[in-house]
Amino acid sequence: MKREDYISWDQYFMGIALLSAERSKDNNTRVGACIVDKNNKILSVGYNGMPTGCNDDEMPWDREGEFLKTKYAFVCHAELNAILNYNGGSLDGARLYVTLFPCNECAKAIIQKGIKEVIYISDKYATLESTIASKRMLDMAGVTVRQYEVQGHNLTIEL
Repeated sequence: MKREDYISWDQYFMGIALLSAERSKDNNTRVGACIVDKNNKILSVGYNGMPTGCNDDEMPWDREGEFLKTKYAFVCHAELNAILNYNGGSLDGARLYVTLFPCNECAKAIIQKGIKEVIYISDKYATLESTIASKRMLDMAGVTVRQYEVQGHNLTIEL
């Protein structure tokens, strides 16, 4: 008889997104993303961080102050990183698991690449105009959006 208490696909892929978020050097917001195809194969992962070739130690991580002295001018979001990290061609029909609801800029990339479903954990910026714009575009483009439903498994990784 097979084991019955294994994790769901949603739990598995959101777990990958959460683990990816732990690679972020951001002191305030760590975001991870995982893109999968219709056959539940992982296509790509990403996390929020500086672009390749930009030294994390030399870049700003502040949230407030002059624009060029904050992270906002430089950080690449997890969703965009996952899209850019994919080398396999089309993402048509793929699903994106992400720990934070995508901003309007990431929504544009999600739509343009043909991703058809976004599953997210947190929508803590729901009232920001960038998030409202994101939701409007995703809806107009027919991208299914749903909040991840927390299910009963806890996993702790310790070495």
